Amino acid sequence: MADRNNAGSKAAGRAMTALLVFLALCLGIYIFDRDNFYLWAKAIHIMAVIAWMAGMFYLPRLFVYHADTVPGSESSETFKVMEYRLMKAIMNPAMILTWIFGLYLAWEGFRFSGGWLHVKILAVFLLSGVHGYLSKSLKEFAADKRSHSAKHWRIINEVPTVLMIIIVIMVVLKPF
Repeated sequence: MADRNNAGSKAAGRAMTALLVFLALCLGIYIFDRDNFYLWAKAIHIMAVIAWMAGMFYLPRLFVYHADTVPGSESSETFKVMEYRLMKAIMNPAMILTWIFGLYLAWEGFRFSGGWLHVKILAVFLLSGVHGYLSKSLKEFAADKRSHSAKHWRIINEVPTVLMIIIVIMVVLKPF
């Protein structure tokens, strides 16, 4: 188990290092290609959202299966490593990039105005809250606490989908 935790910590460290290098490269683009930075920011934002949403869809599904394992079993320990790496190496960096570039786009493109944008930002706040709940639950699973059933995680698995639908409708249709 110690080797798995150490490997997960190393993966998280590499992910954060990559995130910092990536942000430094973005700063370079901002400095040397400022005229196109908005488009670069939009592309990076979309890629980060895709990565974050992939994790938001997958982690609760892992919890569905993890909830049915015997605590301390080999499969339970495997799920712990998968969940930890998904959160630390993909979901957290993707959420950070989503927020950084999303806020930049909201300011630079719209000056934070428009009802649709306010609804979108509220939905992203709620999505971030779900992310926090999943992070807390990951720690409980890591400690072999099973406070919720597989059915609970099947329901939670739908929350990011509903929020994503709201966000996409707001961004594409801008209904108000």
